Parts: sequence; C-alpha cells; structure tokens
Amino acid sequence: MNQDKMYLINKLFNSEEIRTVWNKEEEKYYVSVVDVVGVLSQSKDCTAYWRKLKQRLKAEGNETVTNCHALKLKAKDGKYRLTDVTDIEGMFRIIESIPSKNAEPIKQWLARLGSERIDEVFDPSLTVQRAVDTYRAKGYDEDWIAKRIKGIQERKKLTDVWKAGGIESNIEYAILTNDIYKEWSGMTAKEYKEFKGLRKESLRDNMSDIEIALADIGELTARELAKKHKPIGLNENRKIAKEGGQVASNTRKDIEARLGESVVVSDNALSYKYIEEKQLENK
Repeated sequence: MNQDKMYLINKLFNSEEIRTVWNKEEEKYYVSVVDVVGVLSQSKDCTAYWRKLKQRLKAEGNETVTNCHALKLKAKDGKYRLTDVTDIEGMFRIIESIPSKNAEPIKQWLARLGSERIDEVFDPSLTVQRAVDTYRAKGYDEDWIAKRIKGIQERKKLTDVWKAGGIESNIEYAILTNDIYKEWSGMTAKEYKEFKGLRKESLRDNMSDIEIALADIGELTARELAKKHKPIGLNENRKIAKEGGQVASNTRKDIEARLGESVVVSDNALSYKYIEEKQLENK
C-alpha cells in the first residue's frame, strides 16, 4: 500500500480515539486494529492483547490476519510507528474473535463509517428508503430527492446496456464512466471528487443542477448510442462512451459561452471541510 496516496484521520468512538486511514486510490477506509481491539478488550496493554490474538488467529489459518497491512500511524507520544490496519470487512471478522459488550456498538460505528448495508442484501427496498431518509436528513428537498432517485434508475439502465455489450467487471464500468466524465468535465470521476473536496461522498450528490444535467446528457447519449450500434467489448464501448461525453461537452461549451463563466465548480454540499493531518501539524 502506498501511504503517499492516503489521508491519516482520527475518528472517535464514544470518547475513544480510533485511528483511520482513507485510501484515495481504493476509496475506502482502513482502521487501526489495535485501537478497535483496545475498545473491545478494555485491556491495559491492547498492543500485547492484539499480538497474542494475532498469533492465535494465524495458527487457526484465519485469512483476516494475512490481509492486515502495516502503516505508519501517529502514536500517543507523537511518534509514527508501524501499526496493523485492515478494511471495514476485515475488522468485522476480527471483532467476532473478541467477546465484548462493546462488540455491537463498535460494529454499528464501523457500519456507518464504511456504509455497510447488511440488511439491504435481504431487502433491497431498504436501500431506496434509506437513501430517501438520508437525503431528507441532509436537507435536500423532495423535488431534488425524486430527481436523484430517478437518476439512479437511469444509471441502472445504462449499466444494463453495457452489460449486454459484454461489460462485466466493476473496473470496466468505472473506465466507461470516466470516459464520459473526462470528455465533458476534463476530469475522471475520482479527479472530479478531489476537485470538489470529497472523499467517500457521492459526486452526484454534490453537483450543481447544471453539472447533474451535463452528466445525465453524457450518460443518456452514451446509452442510446450503445443501444443503436450495439458495441461489444470494452474498446468498442469506450468509443461510444466518449461520444456521449462529447455531446455533453458541446452542451457545456454552449452554456458557458452564454453565461460567461465555467459551470464546473468546486462547490459541494458538505457542511464540513476535511483537514489534512499535515495542515494540523503546521498549526
């Protein structure tokens, strides 16, 4: 793991500090194992507790331990030391190995952190309702929410067309999406999120009305062109995706020529701002 591609962050579970790392490339969190183990075990020496537990899990052939990564995290004395971290799923598995009254609360905390949605596997309708409730809590109005849910449905239609054209892996879907975004915005989806100061948050949820319209035009055009020309495989689909993005790009240029300003903006809907650890150290 390339630590230069990560943000070091401190999160609080109740009053306990849990060190977490945001991986920009993978777009997911990694959590300090020893910090969570300390919350669960209430041990005076959580490092020693984790060392023994790690040995036992290894002896049992538990793959979770082998999937842990060692990263330099800031300790309480201010020094950086190699510390075992794992992703949200791996942390869930480790929790199962530690009897603790804090097991359920820490699971819920991790679930919120990693957007774990176990119940939705059994009842997909919960996904929609959870989305509506979350958007309401964030202050979005009902008209915006209705449009956002419809946008999700339209996106599904596009991915279905791609799937019919031989697109199967998430990486390929991401490549095609990036082709559309790159054509009209000049950025990949990941670059666009960084431009807006986002991490795990949804890019679409933080777009202006015009930005959303341009994204819709690009994807809708790509979908209709793919339905007409029936491209097969990644390379053929990429050509179609770029054409869809070009249509949105032409629309953007026309709008900007009339407004006299760029419609791709760094504004987002966040009520907070991320602060890098390096910035904090310099204060």
